[in-house]
Amino acid sequence: MNDTLTPVHRPAARSLVRDARDRLPDLLRAAGYRARRCLPVLTLYGALKLIGFTVFLHLLNTAGDFHRKDPRFGGGAHAWDVLASWDGWWYQQIAAHGYDPALVHIPGATGLITLEGNSAAFFPLYPAAMRLVSDCTGLGLYGAGLLVSVVSSFVAALGIFAVTARFGGRRAGLAAAGLWAVWPGSGTEWSGYSESLYVALAVWACHAVLSDRWLTAGVLTFAAGLSRPTAAALIAALVVAALRTLHRRQDDIARPATAILIAPLGLLGYLLWVGDRTGDLTGYFRLQKGAWAHTFDFGEQTLDVFTSLAVGRTDYLFPCLLEDIIGVLAVLLGLLLIPLLIRLRPPSVLTVYTVLTFALVLGSRQIFGNVSRYLLPAFPLFIPLAVRLRTLGLPLLCTLLSVAAVASGSYAGYVLFEVGVP
Repeated sequence: MNDTLTPVHRPAARSLVRDARDRLPDLLRAAGYRARRCLPVLTLYGALKLIGFTVFLHLLNTAGDFHRKDPRFGGGAHAWDVLASWDGWWYQQIAAHGYDPALVHIPGATGLITLEGNSAAFFPLYPAAMRLVSDCTGLGLYGAGLLVSVVSSFVAALGIFAVTARFGGRRAGLAAAGLWAVWPGSGTEWSGYSESLYVALAVWACHAVLSDRWLTAGVLTFAAGLSRPTAAALIAALVVAALRTLHRRQDDIARPATAILIAPLGLLGYLLWVGDRTGDLTGYFRLQKGAWAHTFDFGEQTLDVFTSLAVGRTDYLFPCLLEDIIGVLAVLLGLLLIPLLIRLRPPSVLTVYTVLTFALVLGSRQIFGNVSRYLLPAFPLFIPLAVRLRTLGLPLLCTLLSVAAVASGSYAGYVLFEVGVP
């Protein structure tokens, strides 16, 4: 077969080359514009995280408690090993060995914990990404997991900036990205946990809805459903926004309708797979309840913690005073910010997502100290605060966020991983 161009094809080829050459300056200008918009966000977020991360590691080394703890439970040979303990240990096991879902009863157990822990309680997207990066780069699972989390955290910061800038401009977007770096629970952003990956998917799914890119939103929400169970809030938010769009439109209804169909498949598919493998359609929920005492109790546990701490008691389930106080402050701050968010009249996808995320977290029985990281995905809460902060000069804004970053090494890092249970 002759692959050379015939005389008939040469003019067309020259035309394509000429068009590409003519468009190149525009493409370069567009790339430069995007880089100029992204660089300040990435620089601010990265600097704040490095400050908090350095303080966190310093506190770990100063206290030295991790030397005396099991590597699975906040210990290790080095300070940085703590980052992949607790849930991070489970994710590494999944990445290395896969799943073997089972509901195994503990002989003679009659209390809250009646089942052996099983990796099926942890959703598959993060360990799958960890394994893929490890295979492609040669990094160990620990390094691959941290790389996925760190890169995802920057992607999430850019998304938070992009969404917030719609309400308050670039300065507000920068403030919101900075708040993401120092928020309670933010210690898990650069660790062997799935929060950063989930938030990156969730924020860009919301951005896609705001930009009327429904298929993108559906695919991202599908992926988020493979990352964390609280993706139920994101799915509901997308469905509500899509139904409102379908109600207003007379044409172009295929894309929102398709997004509605795609969005829940990741979450439902994994739950059904676990149910099939365990021989019980509710297997995932039975495992969470029986092995981790984690179930939806309509807020009974949360109310017990609030009322107990209010009178100086710690006789509630899984108490950890300092971590729980931080959790209470995170909840109260969120409850104060929700009305301010609603007052800005944001699109329904942001309101529904935030309110349902709060309801799922506060309505669940769990280790209450985990609340600070469970609320980390509620990124629209940053918007009203960031809109207020945009009035500050950039040097003052950076100074305030830097001070918060120093403190976050303790309240969002050390307390979460070493004092309590993340």
